[in-house]
Amino acid sequence: MSAGATSSGIINRRDLTFQLYELLNVEGLCERQRFSEHNREVFDAILDTAERIAREHFEPHAALLDENEPHFDGKEVHILPEVERALAVYNEAGFAAGCFDEADGGMQLPYTIGQACAAMFHAANVSTSGYVLLTIGASNLLAAFGSEDQKRRFMDPMLEGRFFGTMCLSEPHAGSSLGDLRTKAEPIGDNLYKITGDKMWISGGEHQMGDNIVHLVLAKLPDAPPGVKGISLFIVPKRRVDASGAVGDLNGVRLMGLNHKMGYRGTVNTVLSFGEEGDCVGELVGKPHHGLKYMFHMMNEARIGVGLGAVMLGYSGFIHSLAYAKERPQGRHPAQKDPNAPQVMIIEHADVKRMLLAQKAYVEGGLALTLYCATLVDDEQTSPDPEKKAQLGLLLDILTPIAKAWPSDWCLEANKLAIQVLGGYGYTRDYPVERLYRDNRLNPIHEGTNGIQAMDLLGRKVTMKQGAALRLLLGQVQETIAEASGVSELEEYVGGLQKALGRATEATMALTGAAMGGKIRLFLANASVYLDMMGHIVIAWMWLRQAIVAHNALQSGPSAQDKAFYTGKLHACRYFYRWELPKVGPWAKLLSSLDDTCMNMPEDCF
Repeated sequence: MSAGATSSGIINRRDLTFQLYELLNVEGLCERQRFSEHNREVFDAILDTAERIAREHFEPHAALLDENEPHFDGKEVHILPEVERALAVYNEAGFAAGCFDEADGGMQLPYTIGQACAAMFHAANVSTSGYVLLTIGASNLLAAFGSEDQKRRFMDPMLEGRFFGTMCLSEPHAGSSLGDLRTKAEPIGDNLYKITGDKMWISGGEHQMGDNIVHLVLAKLPDAPPGVKGISLFIVPKRRVDASGAVGDLNGVRLMGLNHKMGYRGTVNTVLSFGEEGDCVGELVGKPHHGLKYMFHMMNEARIGVGLGAVMLGYSGFIHSLAYAKERPQGRHPAQKDPNAPQVMIIEHADVKRMLLAQKAYVEGGLALTLYCATLVDDEQTSPDPEKKAQLGLLLDILTPIAKAWPSDWCLEANKLAIQVLGGYGYTRDYPVERLYRDNRLNPIHEGTNGIQAMDLLGRKVTMKQGAALRLLLGQVQETIAEASGVSELEEYVGGLQKALGRATEATMALTGAAMGGKIRLFLANASVYLDMMGHIVIAWMWLRQAIVAHNALQSGPSAQDKAFYTGKLHACRYFYRWELPKVGPWAKLLSSLDDTCMNMPEDCF
């Protein structure tokens, strides 16, 4: 059986409809002036188009691209032509510019709708969608911090699909330690700088698609203060762009080599050298020494994008394994002793149902979280209330590391379970689930490892502004608990989430007490466990939100098909609260004990 023989694994559109309209009330955004020309009919048409393009132009070459990764012949990087053709269709449909201002050629779509569309492209072919994810992120950064001239010459062509974009942070010697970067920028006048240095792990860093590649490069000026406070941001195009916007000669960006990855194999990943062969000229973005602040605009967007991509790779695996389980006969029920009795479909076996339920709980919970974060972006962007905007920003700040890391850990677990459901077929290339697992395994590392996300959550986001973001998050969870209280069918979940919050609060107090006592290393030593704990609480919150909507919908006498859908939501919520949320107890106990086992293991004893 070929990889394309299984059912298409894009998304359950009924679930996406539920998430957008019943849970998040995206239609309500149309009351905001920015989105006032839109309605649900427009949104649905755009989602239909995204799904069609994803199915017809992205998904068909996903396996082929994995088997034929980009290669460098010493002169050029070669990528399957199907990638450029798919991206041309994507750009022609206007998806790159969809959420941008009409003045910039966009449709002023809500970010939430943009992310829902992106979800389908990620599920269909995460390698091909990686090129546009980076380009849109670079465009958003320039929209926020670039000059009008820089927007005209670099952002506009990216939104039109003529230019591609990258982010150039890591260096071979420093990795994620950006304060140690060595790339230099020497001023040569007119806001131009001579760039020299090397960058590592640059996705989309070199290819022949489009007219140009716009590298956003972190570098240090000669008078830069030490550490991260001395980082500036520069636009460094592959080919120089003159004042009129015309593309000219090569700009001294040299490809040193390709990194060959276990997954995302179709997104070319490069080592780049700037200024080694001929002058490499860059333009400063914004103010000197503010580069990391600007880059975090793109990084935070990319982190939520990584989380969404992780969700959708897990979601695709779930759809494939569910279809397989419904069609694969094997074995009989334990009570059936007649060897001549017909075999049952494997979905009838309790352990297979366990694996499918776990996948459903992880991926639909993760989708609820990542789309919720998208609504926070829309709310913050369009709210007329400055105080509310500030609160929305705080809530988004504390949820970002969770939205990146939790899906990339637990939706990877979903991919593992998808392989298990298929048994021996699961680890062959006859089915896509092994490829989806390999793709998703990169996401716990992408855009800052999950260990870095954990330290960001506990070390920065929990403590910033005297704990204001954490209090705001817990307050939001308490509002949902209050909404569910008094509903007998949800009583178990109300009690379970309230108990988990209490344990998490105790653990947080123990940890912050250690920090205030000067034990900073011990405070952060088990940050990854803290992220797991808070991530499970947040996903439990997302499931309680879904359960409230599903319960209320069932009271109105839905159709048989909708009744099954809503009942499935309640069953998945039950699974998460009985099988997953109890893990918070042991995690909180370990954190509260200020355990130093990992921190104090002597290096020479391993």
